[in-house]
Amino acid sequence: MLHLQDISLSLAGRSLIKPFTLAVKPGEIVTLMGASGSGKSSILSFIGGDLDEAFRASGEIKLNGLRVNDVPPERRGIARLFQDDLLFPHMTIAENLLFALPDMAQSKRLAAMREALLNAGLEGFENRPPHTLSGGQRSRVSLIRALVAKPAAILLDEPFSKLDEDLRQTVRDYTFAQIVACGIPALLVSHDRGDGPKDGRIMLISKTGEVYDV
Repeated sequence: MLHLQDISLSLAGRSLIKPFTLAVKPGEIVTLMGASGSGKSSILSFIGGDLDEAFRASGEIKLNGLRVNDVPPERRGIARLFQDDLLFPHMTIAENLLFALPDMAQSKRLAAMREALLNAGLEGFENRPPHTLSGGQRSRVSLIRALVAKPAAILLDEPFSKLDEDLRQTVRDYTFAQIVACGIPALLVSHDRGDGPKDGRIMLISKTGEVYDV
């Protein structure tokens, strides 16, 4: 479970987000919405541990009951997806996935990589460079690269916004299905209500910084 307790955010002494508390259960996808500049992406950065020093944030972040505020980003076990897929262009698809896999016997890493591609409908793509894939295929690789690391939570920073409408629906459905199947708590930031799961919970950041359920 991802638990946020009394989380707040400010910039240059100006309050952007007033204290709020949120618990996201395993396999649940909660959508956080707000206008541009409301601080919603910065909240994800605070959770992930890479908040810009210009911002000030407070509150407690817990993953499965453990406080992670003082844990380095790379050790928090939190995955993050952005608008861009951020695949390493100089690596093959296989190398991109192997980079994220936990340290284990090489045979097991290769088997896990191939199984992930098979499950994503990308069998045989191991030696392809990222630029030869379609936008939807790169999005799927980006997602499974995040999931093979077995994160404790995943943060989605408007990952569908650059996709056309038809592809957007396909990638969104695939992403949500994988998160639910893996039982990972997910927090999605978006300005589009339709980006979240159909019956999912929506939290809205008001113009005055309050966060409340829609």
